[in-house]
Amino acid sequence: MIRAMATFRIIGPALLVLAGATSGVAQTGLPQAPRPQLAPLPANNALPVPLPPVSAPDPWGQAEPLGSTTPGAPSQSQIVEIRSLTLEDIRQIAQQNNPTLIQAQMAVRDAQGQQIQAGLYPNPEVGYAGADVGMEATSGQQGGFVAQEIVTAGKLRLAASAAGHGATAARHALEAQRWRVMNSVRAGFYEVLLAQMMVDVNQDLVRVGNEAEEITTRLRAAQEVSKADVLQASIEAERAEVGLFMARNRHRIAWYQLAAMVGRPEMPPAALVGDVLQDLPAITWDDGLARLLSGSPELARAHAAVQQARCEVALQCAERCSNFAVEAGVKFDEAAQQTLADVGVAVPLRIFDRNQGNIISAQAKLVAATREVERVELDLFNRFAEAFESYSNSNRQVELFRTQVLASAKESLELVRAGYREGEFDYLSLLTAQRTYFAANLEYLDALRELWERSVELDGLMLTGGLEAVE
Repeated sequence: MIRAMATFRIIGPALLVLAGATSGVAQTGLPQAPRPQLAPLPANNALPVPLPPVSAPDPWGQAEPLGSTTPGAPSQSQIVEIRSLTLEDIRQIAQQNNPTLIQAQMAVRDAQGQQIQAGLYPNPEVGYAGADVGMEATSGQQGGFVAQEIVTAGKLRLAASAAGHGATAARHALEAQRWRVMNSVRAGFYEVLLAQMMVDVNQDLVRVGNEAEEITTRLRAAQEVSKADVLQASIEAERAEVGLFMARNRHRIAWYQLAAMVGRPEMPPAALVGDVLQDLPAITWDDGLARLLSGSPELARAHAAVQQARCEVALQCAERCSNFAVEAGVKFDEAAQQTLADVGVAVPLRIFDRNQGNIISAQAKLVAATREVERVELDLFNRFAEAFESYSNSNRQVELFRTQVLASAKESLELVRAGYREGEFDYLSLLTAQRTYFAANLEYLDALRELWERSVELDGLMLTGGLEAVE
């Protein structure tokens, strides 16, 4: 430390104007982050739709259609009528209640606070100073001082800019989380609709199975079929009942999962308004990939991290320029009956520590951040390609089943059932036709579910997992 001290007659505190004279720095040309505007805290969770809490039915008990009365549920006179919900209604509930969105908003607020703090000038110091106490039986020199650290080389601006790009990255992370939540809500919404379709198919299977058992029993009474055929028909009817039970449970659990995704696990079941075919988005390879690479918040966040790393390199390089401290004080010398002023300047000598380690570290992080952009681009491309393959396959399968296979399977079943009544076909032919018809319907619904999952991913910038921890 080099310290220069001088004693003068009364010098006022105006010496602190040195701070203003040394605060100017040369422009570095680095990208400047905008000054933060703190986002308001979330409002109360007011729901657009009144959804009274009810006791959840036993998921392992007798599965009933959603909306039916279950043990522990309120009586009919206590139930508040709930209107049908659209996808937009469900999204609004999720926006207000999904906890990850609040967490992501608070991460943005945190980053904005860091940006504000990074640009604040160091506080001045005030203190007491005394010297020559007891000389000539006096109190000596008594007074006070004011000290201020002077920040050089634009370090505050660079630190604020780096933190500002961190806030930008946090905003992109918030946007990514919004996509994740909305995509998960969208997928869950249509999962419930598809689960209801699965219930309908299995109810049809139960009806057909019961009819086949009844016909076989009559034919057995007329000595036209064997007892083995009756037993086989009974087995198929029981299997159909088990399938219906499982389908109703899948429907119920799909609703519970959707309710959890929107942040309202107590939300009672309600009818959903949507069309699993008409609502499907049309996606092509070129348009979908271009939209992903231009609008992905994951990629935008990686670019913001690069800008932040560049500012960090500039900041660490600027740290080689030492800050210095100025001090001014006033004392009264009782022995001499004079008022004195002290002025001090302290400057560190950069002999051993020239911040070289932090500069190397910041440069390495910049290279890593640049490569991270490349990694994210490649990862997005890879995920898009994988999802698009499944989308294309399931789309073709859904179209083929919808226009040809289902109609043929239904017609075949009707013909065989009519012939079985007349004795033209044996029970094995009827059983084969039944199984073919329902296998086709179940394959169709499975393909439709896969198509919706891949469509949501491709149309939603490859972002899923609305309840995963916010990064």
